[in-house]
Amino acid sequence: MKKNYFLLALLIGVTSIYAQDEASVSVEKNQFKINMLFPGFVYEHGFSEKNTLYSEVALGVGYQYNSYHNDGNVFISPLITEQFRHYYNLEKRAAKGKRTAFNSGNYIAANAMYNFESISTNDEYGSYVPSFTLAALWGLQRTYKGKFNLEFSVGPGVNFDKYDTEFVPVGNFTLGWVIGK
Repeated sequence: MKKNYFLLALLIGVTSIYAQDEASVSVEKNQFKINMLFPGFVYEHGFSEKNTLYSEVALGVGYQYNSYHNDGNVFISPLITEQFRHYYNLEKRAAKGKRTAFNSGNYIAANAMYNFESISTNDEYGSYVPSFTLAALWGLQRTYKGKFNLEFSVGPGVNFDKYDTEFVPVGNFTLGWVIGK
């Protein structure tokens, strides 16, 4: 009889330990970042285990081609970006022993971006007008020790401005730091 109680206690103890190891992996509730490559600030709010709302204010760099002058123009403009992100591989990364802290994982996102009027356009080739872009993105975010953050995303988009609507490739690459906890 004592053996049965001992085996039952041992079984419950092992099951409890195993359950603690299987704790769910989830995104950070609140995360602030500073981007250095394209200066800006980011706030990412986790509202479920795998979903976040990503908000960014930054300076963006773009390229515009003018067929009349047969020349291009690089421009810098302030921008606001909002993304709904779904991180789809956090459990897989955790199972392989890889970092998931600070939302280190792969994601798909619905992206909305507003580019304000350029602060550096060469007027000889035409002025850059404000635009709004909607895109579907695939991306990855990695935060390393020291809270160094790398992020990359790419996908198809549609750009709207006062002159036309066009399909555009959308891409983003940032280097920065997570700030706070």
